[in-house]
Amino acid sequence: MMNNLFSIFDPTSSLLNMQLNWVSLLIIMMLFYYNYWFFSSRFLKFLNILFLMSDMSILFCSIMMMVLVNNFMGLFPYIFTGTSHLLVTMSLALFLWVTYFVYGWFANAYKMLAHLVPVGTPMMLMPFMVVIETISNVIRPITLSVRLMANMTAGHLLISLMSSTCEKLSLGPILLIILLQMFLMILELAVAIIQAYVFATLVLLYYNEMN
Repeated sequence: MMNNLFSIFDPTSSLLNMQLNWVSLLIIMMLFYYNYWFFSSRFLKFLNILFLMSDMSILFCSIMMMVLVNNFMGLFPYIFTGTSHLLVTMSLALFLWVTYFVYGWFANAYKMLAHLVPVGTPMMLMPFMVVIETISNVIRPITLSVRLMANMTAGHLLISLMSSTCEKLSLGPILLIILLQMFLMILELAVAIIQAYVFATLVLLYYNEMN
């Protein structure tokens, strides 16, 4: 039963040695963003306003939109949830972390070293604070990726578990389960938006620390 539950996250459908789930995910994202550049829209006007603002606004909105689209696509039937896999979330988080980490050391090496020891730390605790701050910086891509993956996986597993029990129930309990699933879908919509916002916000905060 556990294998059946996690089979909804198994991207093994293939054609001509290509993973159809991954290919369909890329195609949907390409077509989704293509519409905003081809036609005049409110979103395009919004992007024009962003380009007049700071580069951090563009970075924040770009990351949030990419994660949000992936989260939303997983809510549709028979569409692969990319952000429920550690490979996707870790690749995105690790790339962003390495980018701003390397930039921080090259641009502000003195501030990076000073950031390892908070202001007011006693002399005896400074070596321990350096170790703790170093570990906290290193595990940031892990916490970013695991948080997003776990939140996107938990709701899908719960909905799948409730759906699998409908086969052995009568009409009354089935209607109740359907209502619960509708409520869970609303919660999943909220989780998809919140997790995209949290992911983009944390990346922005980490970047500001290095800047």
